[in-house]
Amino acid sequence: QVQPVESGGALVQPGGSLRLSCTGSGLTLDYYRIGWFRQAPGKEREGVSCITDRDAAESYADSVKGRFTISTDNARNTVYLQMNDLKPEDTGVYYCAAYHAPHFSFFGPCRGGLGGEAQWEAWGQGTQVTVSS
Repeated sequence: QVQPVESGGALVQPGGSLRLSCTGSGLTLDYYRIGWFRQAPGKEREGVSCITDRDAAESYADSVKGRFTISTDNARNTVYLQMNDLKPEDTGVYYCAAYHAPHFSFFGPCRGGLGGEAQWEAWGQGTQVTVSS
């Protein structure tokens, strides 16, 4: 079972940037979709962005469109979340989730939206992002 591991969280001022990374042993990106979720204090976890296997189709929550960019480095089995123009409401624990897609499919999470949490099969422990002056 793949175990995603996140890194890159930090304290940053409003308007600043951060890049989060998600990697894991066996996380061959041709066969895995990767999603980023976040949970703010006292709030439910919400989807932020995801990227599909093979064709690398991207999806974003409305709240981060134009500010966040998801990308992959297949050679390093790593997915990045570049976060620009950060706002205090972006504060939270950011989680990486993986979905195994052994064959190309138009179904499942990250096809037509991030999908519900229950669709994602493996989760990381999270990395803290704090946006504050």
